Amino acid sequence: MIDRTDPRFTVLDGRPGKIVAVHLSYVSRADQRGRRPAAPSYFFKPSSSLAPSGAEIVRPAGTELLAFEGEIALIIGEPARWVTPDAAWAHVASVTAANDFGLYDLRANDKGSNVRSKGGDGYTSLGPELIDAREVDPEALRLRTWVDGHLVQDDTTAGLIFPLAQIIADLSQHFTLETGDVILTGTPAGSSVVVPGQTVEVQVDAGAHSTGRLRTTVVQGSRSFDAGLGSLPAVDDTQRTEAWGSSEAAAAGALAGTGDHAGTGRPDADRPVLAGSPVLTSDDPAPHLAPSTSGKMDAVAPRLTPELRAKLSRVPVAALSGQLRKRGLDDVTIDGVHALTPGSRFVGTARTLRFLPHREDLFASRGGGQNAQKRAFDAVGEGEVIVIEARGETGSGTLGDILAIRAHARGAAAIVTDGGVRDAEAVAAVGIPVFAAGPHPAVLGRRHVPWETDVAVGCGGTTVEPGDILVGDGDGVIVIPPALAEEVVDAALAQEEEDAWIARQVASGHPLDGLFPMNAAWRARYDGERNA
Repeated sequence: MIDRTDPRFTVLDGRPGKIVAVHLSYVSRADQRGRRPAAPSYFFKPSSSLAPSGAEIVRPAGTELLAFEGEIALIIGEPARWVTPDAAWAHVASVTAANDFGLYDLRANDKGSNVRSKGGDGYTSLGPELIDAREVDPEALRLRTWVDGHLVQDDTTAGLIFPLAQIIADLSQHFTLETGDVILTGTPAGSSVVVPGQTVEVQVDAGAHSTGRLRTTVVQGSRSFDAGLGSLPAVDDTQRTEAWGSSEAAAAGALAGTGDHAGTGRPDADRPVLAGSPVLTSDDPAPHLAPSTSGKMDAVAPRLTPELRAKLSRVPVAALSGQLRKRGLDDVTIDGVHALTPGSRFVGTARTLRFLPHREDLFASRGGGQNAQKRAFDAVGEGEVIVIEARGETGSGTLGDILAIRAHARGAAAIVTDGGVRDAEAVAAVGIPVFAAGPHPAVLGRRHVPWETDVAVGCGGTTVEPGDILVGDGDGVIVIPPALAEEVVDAALAQEEEDAWIARQVASGHPLDGLFPMNAAWRARYDGERNA
């Protein structure tokens, strides 16, 4: 029997049959995570996780990564089964604010189910008021989140990968959405870790309508999980990075003492709010945050189209170098790297990986598990080039055959490192172009700490930004700013055509004087033959 006086369910006027949450739904969040799903995916949360506005959420002793996620919650009115997107919104009774808390210390062992990491008591705050769904445009809802009064999330449903109506219709083809069911529609970029003593507020607005601020305060718990009953909380660099929002934010949080791994719950009042995370300084509407709140890949580079890729594939690196030099770009070659397999050639866009000099304590904390190196090789996309900053240090390998196989399987165009390569013969046999400073048998940890991905790196004496275009052949590897690529390749193709004509004249016996470079007479002859 439903207890309608239970404060956890008062905003809903009863206990919901089910709570369904979307894994990844906002463009800004997907770009921050470096992966954009082709279709929505979901998980369930227990109704016992519900909490009203003003409630406290307990961070268990011995944990450090309790993260908030401001979200828009939909409350189902009329049951929905096999509904179309056009009819889906009519089945929503109301909209409210939600905070989908997650304990990332438990996330890895949940393997996507989020049963423990997001199912705890108080991990689903809702309220404080409902907005009548009939009075709002589902594509014009605004979501904002504050931590200790600082605005940290600001997005609208225009920034969703999957419209709300699509989510409802998709769920309804798998099971009946019943009256009172709750759908949590995902969080935008800006979600991060909070610690005991902090307060999170979430608000949803739709024109003149508002839910008011849903308020939750974090407190420190005294009880820890029992080792004899199940898997214990555990964190690694991957979980820290995803909980905080970026590796920089995770590092800043650790330096600020917010990890509190011993569970003492020190609120750290002097630290910056959400160290390393964005703090929006205005309440003005914003369509969505930048794709990456860590400063990574904030600018979207022009796409390497199939046509541009095909043209670049026809031009030698030397010709591209000459055209870039004419435009004042002389420091765009990755020096000191050579193809493991003679005749290798590639064209692709940069996906970057940065190593720092080896330090035992840092390698102990960041070198194991799904570290930055493995994340880069797991995330590289078709046609991308993994570019590794190894500081020209050749005293260990920066990849081996297993990682080369992974990059090849992902469709990567090439791997470029100014460090060493282990298992060099096996790597060369994989079939993916690899340009490196040379072979070395030692493992990564002899010289390097895998640090971060998708940031500007220094490789072979030049700077490479994510999205830069790289071309490699027997002469080496060159970096082309995307904005110049069309201009440079067209000029290089024209120059190649001219040089080929000159070569034919030299081969037929003409002297170089006046021909290379061409004087006015030879130029006129060339233009005449070309236009004939």
